[in-house]
Amino acid sequence: MSTFVLVHGAWHGGWCWDRVAPLLRAAGHDVHTPTLTGLSERAHLLSPQVGLDTHIEDVVRLLDVLTSHDVVLVGHSYAGQVITAVADRRPAAVRLRVHLDAFAGTDGEAAVDLLPEQVAHHWAEAAAGPGLGWLVPVRSLSVLGVTEQADVDWLTPRLTPHPWKTYTDPLRLTGAAGTVPAAFVECVSWMRVFRDQATRARTRGWPVHTLDTGHEAMVTAPALLAETLLELAAG
Repeated sequence: MSTFVLVHGAWHGGWCWDRVAPLLRAAGHDVHTPTLTGLSERAHLLSPQVGLDTHIEDVVRLLDVLTSHDVVLVGHSYAGQVITAVADRRPAAVRLRVHLDAFAGTDGEAAVDLLPEQVAHHWAEAAAGPGLGWLVPVRSLSVLGVTEQADVDWLTPRLTPHPWKTYTDPLRLTGAAGTVPAAFVECVSWMRVFRDQATRARTRGWPVHTLDTGHEAMVTAPALLAETLLELAAG
């Protein structure tokens, strides 16, 4: 049995894994889906001071109270930055990290540096304008490849603005994350913002899987995603 820790990306909360977590549990695994500080039901903790280190600490502290040292750490989108740093700080606790259509940064790189130039410019403009200088407003779900109205209706009222500081804070790594095996899962049925990150993963020798769905795979293709995660966890 493995322990899956599923870490959501920008605007989401731990609830976004509700269609995937039961499938992993049904296969006999333990599953944790933390909500990062300042998001979703923890939005009351949002402030301009919430940054990348805040979210890293959220997950590190969770790992510290788990008894398992067989953790499969999954990070979606922005959370690729988070799980990289968590693996660096707690390498003995993490058996595998899985970057789900996510950043695969190295020491000194901020998430905004890893976005395609046009996307990074759009995000910076959104943060400076409607985000009041410190928030990233929720993006259109259609841009993320969510087309079914039922999925749009489920996601829309639950999404909350994301702290921009988490995108401008650089990763600070010791190199220990390099001792933790990693894999990449790219979602290919959308604008493929993370195509370069998938290429980076391949050059590092990570296994790279593709899913024929949009960026929100845990919502739009939960069974396929669960199957892929179980395959990766089985080694």
